Amino acid sequence: MAAAAAVVSAAVYAADDSVKARIAPIGDVCMSGEDCAAAPAAPVASGPRSGVDVYNTSCMACHATGASGAPKLGDAAAWAPRVSKGMDVLYASAINGLNGVMPPKGMCMDCSDDELKAAVDHMLENSK
Repeated sequence: MAAAAAVVSAAVYAADDSVKARIAPIGDVCMSGEDCAAAPAAPVASGPRSGVDVYNTSCMACHATGASGAPKLGDAAAWAPRVSKGMDVLYASAINGLNGVMPPKGMCMDCSDDELKAAVDHMLENSK
């Protein structure tokens, strides 16, 4: 009797593609030399990104919403005490982070220091 139940269970399992789909691997491994390994290379930046580009891709999440006390773009009063410390201090805060609230480089780890400075300049220019 147990053998018959096992045969019936195996037949039901084999016919049920939804079970196979649910337990299928999430991804595949592609080894060097296989056709799937010939994926196109990621595009290489043609030059430094503008302050606007860096702001839109990395800074906006906090500086558009004021998350964690970040001064909002356009809020001159919020930026004034920061600017009064001097641009070198402001740039250093953007590059190195500040008090565990502002992460180093605003989490843009592939941004150069000059790109981050351009983003700061963009925010200040639009917060007068």
